[in-house]
Amino acid sequence: MWMLNGVETNTISVMDRGLMLGDGCFTTLQIRDSALQLWPYHWQRLVECCQRLQLLLPAQDVLVSHLKTMATGHHLACAKVVLTRGSGGRGYSSHGCNQQSELLTIQPFPEHYLQWRQQGVKLGVCQQRLGSSSMLAGLKTLNRLEQVLLKDEIERSGWPEAIVLNEGGSVIEGVTANLFWRRDCVLYTPDLSRCGVRGVMRAWVMEQMAALGLRIEVVAEPLSSMMKADEVFITNALMEVVPVTGINDAEYPDHALARQLQGLLATSPVT
Repeated sequence: MWMLNGVETNTISVMDRGLMLGDGCFTTLQIRDSALQLWPYHWQRLVECCQRLQLLLPAQDVLVSHLKTMATGHHLACAKVVLTRGSGGRGYSSHGCNQQSELLTIQPFPEHYLQWRQQGVKLGVCQQRLGSSSMLAGLKTLNRLEQVLLKDEIERSGWPEAIVLNEGGSVIEGVTANLFWRRDCVLYTPDLSRCGVRGVMRAWVMEQMAALGLRIEVVAEPLSSMMKADEVFITNALMEVVPVTGINDAEYPDHALARQLQGLLATSPVT
């Protein structure tokens, strides 16, 4: 099902700046038993993206109403919210863009994530590096060409997922997920101030640490430092929390914190 500006349709203007220039942002959320999972975090993401990209923020109540209409009857699915500047302007200029586009879709849930949650996943390490872009760092913009190329590398290498470094060699994230590692009672996650995406599940995990008696640190660390971890896991809004069983030849049998977080999500889902 597709909805554009509140109307059910599967067409959009070929002049839309989201298509022509990647001028917009998006968020992908999990639908479970017709409910919008982690919606407060997704909304905050859209607020920040619209502020930094100078897009008009849609009315939250109208957006939620449209999403709930689309989600009704779905036991497990994913919904995508895409906001673009619409059509208009000349070249890069946004003058003349009079109506933004709000595109909503419902798509099948990636079933392999359920297996990943239970069994964990082994990661590779990409050779390609993420470039710095402080103007867009942290945002989920429509410009995903780096991730397209990284996904190609993953598929050529036969990995299910992989770690990506920046140009300076610091660990940043997975290709489709945020990254955490634990040493003793300290949880670490990469600094995303110059590149990478601040995921909604990443935000939720970081908020749980005080209640769990752990300290969290945002760091710029090389891969060699992360490899010394007691435990590693990856997150996104669909996969939720997935234990990492290994990275290249290193193995990580301890999944205690990942399992604890999975239990919290199962007993107290955020809608």
